[in-house]
Amino acid sequence: MRSSPAEARAEKPYLGFVLILLTYLFFSFVDASVKWLSVAGIPALQLAFVRYAGHVAVSTGIEVSGGVFGSSFQTHRLALVMLRGALLAAATVLNFISLKTLSLTLTSTIMFLSPVIVCALSGPFLGERVGAVRSFAVVLGFAGILVAIRPFSEDFQFAVVYSFSAAVIFAFYLILTRVLAGEASTGSMQFFAGLVGAVAFFPAALWVWQSPDNPVDWVVLIAIGPIAWLGHEFMTRAYRYTEVSNLVPFGYTFIIYLAIWSWLLFDHVPDIWNVWGALMVTAAGLIIWAREVRRTRTHLT
Repeated sequence: MRSSPAEARAEKPYLGFVLILLTYLFFSFVDASVKWLSVAGIPALQLAFVRYAGHVAVSTGIEVSGGVFGSSFQTHRLALVMLRGALLAAATVLNFISLKTLSLTLTSTIMFLSPVIVCALSGPFLGERVGAVRSFAVVLGFAGILVAIRPFSEDFQFAVVYSFSAAVIFAFYLILTRVLAGEASTGSMQFFAGLVGAVAFFPAALWVWQSPDNPVDWVVLIAIGPIAWLGHEFMTRAYRYTEVSNLVPFGYTFIIYLAIWSWLLFDHVPDIWNVWGALMVTAAGLIIWAREVRRTRTHLT
């Protein structure tokens, strides 16, 4: 007897955990690679183009080889799907610009403010009620960012503005993704996210193009797109084996991965302010996650 989709997910939760840990490992490789190449003089616009060109090339190849290109890419909300891709592209290039000067741990901490921003905006944009607990989490998250970036200290870097702008734009991307859930296929959203980014950054990439100086940098540059696609693919597969709510806490391993990359590649160890800021943002995100899980279970009972 064939099991239901829900039962199929429950059968292999630990496989879902392994896949989501690999997902964030791949995503951390992308950010570490971008910082590595940025320090070597490769422009952020070129890196953004390569990232999306590789992504759309792999996804198109997979779809064509499977013979399902036409059916999986149909959508009735094409304009919103394209807007979603544009938001992701904008967040990506701003994040890449900030990575040149900011530490990997700081940029990852700021980017994890996005779910907190989504919570803050869920009232006016999604019509959801934000209660006292989630309001506290929002305040805690923003306080954590202030602790991490220390805006009035001598160590403040203007690149934080780019990173924070990326987090805000990514929050709108997440909101739009939630709006489109069930209305546009995953295949169409993934494909157009890559296509919009590749087309948008192509002219600028030609204008600023800088070829890497050595074979290792060439390999890293070419690998960014496929590795990013692989991260998204593993994330999608992880959702097949367990509930999304079970996977959310594992996302914060991304900060740990980047702290390790930062130490290995750039000999950077986060200071106490970065650590406290990251802990506060992580706590805020987990509070929001726990509240959402509790609310969902209450509605189901």
